[in-house]
Amino acid sequence: MTADDSAGRLDDDHYPAYTMGRAAEMLGTTPAFLRALGEARLITPLRSAGGHRRYSRHQLRIAARARELVDHGTPVEAACRIVLLEVRLKEAQRVNAEYRRAAAKARTRTAA
Repeated sequence: MTADDSAGRLDDDHYPAYTMGRAAEMLGTTPAFLRALGEARLITPLRSAGGHRRYSRHQLRIAARARELVDHGTPVEAACRIVLLEVRLKEAQRVNAEYRRAAAKARTRTAA
C-alpha cells in the first residue's frame, strides 16, 4: 500500500478503520452492545486478518442511532429494526428524487 492509497482511505466512509474497543469508546458504549448489533444484523463488521472486528464510520453512525433509541428505552432488537427501516426509507427517498429529476428533465426536453 502506498501513501496515496492510505490517504484515499481516510475519506472512505466504508473503510473499516476502527477496532471494536475504539468504536465502543467513540459511541460511549460497550463492546457487548456492538456485538448485539452484529447479532441483530444491523451492522456486520469486517474482520482483520487476526479475526478482530473492524468498523467503518458509516457503521458507527448506524450504531449511534441505535444507541440513541436504546437510551430512550427501546429494546435493542426493536431499535435495530427501526434503524434498518429508516435506512431503507432514506434510500427509497433518494431513488424517488432521482426519478423525479429524470422525469422533470424529460418534460423539459419534450417541451422545448
